[in-house]
Amino acid sequence: MVTGWPRWARRATWVLVGGGAALCVAANIAYRTIDPAPWRPLVWLGLAWFAAAWYLTLGCLVLAVLALVLRLAGRPEARLRLLRVGTPLVVLGTVAAIAVGAVVAQRPQVVSYDVGDPDLPPAWDGTRIVLLTDLHVGAVRGRAWVERAVEMVDAEDPDLVVLAGDLVDGRERYTGPDLAPLADLDAPLGVLAVSGNHEMETGDATAYLARWEELGITVLRNEQLVLTRDGEELVVAGIHDDTGTGDLAPDPEAALAGTAPEEYVVLVAHQPRQLVADAGVDLHLSGHTHGGQLWPFGWLVPLQQPTLAGVDEVDGVTVVTSRGFGTSGPPVRTGAAPEITVVTLHAR
Repeated sequence: MVTGWPRWARRATWVLVGGGAALCVAANIAYRTIDPAPWRPLVWLGLAWFAAAWYLTLGCLVLAVLALVLRLAGRPEARLRLLRVGTPLVVLGTVAAIAVGAVVAQRPQVVSYDVGDPDLPPAWDGTRIVLLTDLHVGAVRGRAWVERAVEMVDAEDPDLVVLAGDLVDGRERYTGPDLAPLADLDAPLGVLAVSGNHEMETGDATAYLARWEELGITVLRNEQLVLTRDGEELVVAGIHDDTGTGDLAPDPEAALAGTAPEEYVVLVAHQPRQLVADAGVDLHLSGHTHGGQLWPFGWLVPLQQPTLAGVDEVDGVTVVTSRGFGTSGPPVRTGAAPEITVVTLHAR
């Protein structure tokens, strides 16, 4: 706190900080336990507070370092000017970052990648796969968000739709009905899905997966589906998220059992780190990372995951990672816009 601020300003600051923290905790508890729909404006504010606190902390750290340098340099007047000017700039910068990030989070885009592989059977050349992941419906977004995702996916005229987990937040009895528009996903080769860590964290993963199947979605529970076109096969295998336990634990060996070296194998797993190398997998599809979502978390994601977003080659396997359609926690994105991901396969 800058010395010389009025007492009311200092008290107001503490009220805002303390009240924001309390609202953040309450929001995180609320959407996990009760129907968040009537409370979404408050939940939004509570979750957004985390992002605000993050950027305020970063700004204050920068000011603290600069102030320390000026103090060590014996320039107290310059230090005071820095704090008086810098403090409101940090606040304004934080407000601007949250405002812009909130707008960006509401404007998903279509990102397209061409993936070439000479091992792809010629009959599958030009196949369009739409990868839709991380909708995070429940906390701050409901049925309308799902409808928007379905509209964008169907507009891309995909051959196959892959849902790579984290479609929801919160309890299934409240959020499950919001997923109904997923039944309108239209792709001649079908709609496939795997679980994500947020399905597991709700405690209702089994109920969610059952609802997906009721909507006409094929859930890959550590299993594979063999697709055939003009007599040539493409294998799509899917595994549960890494956080699953018991019957919901990932089992890549079971999912890939019986695949032959000459077959083209696509593995769907929520997290990039679930990559299976040296097992005949040609293409790995995932989400989870959100591209970092809040700057500069994108620099930290590689400490846990082998890839952040886009197309990479990891241990000889092509990995496509989507930044996802929604947000986890803060309803804000800075430097990592939401997306649906279109992957076009080429036999070259």
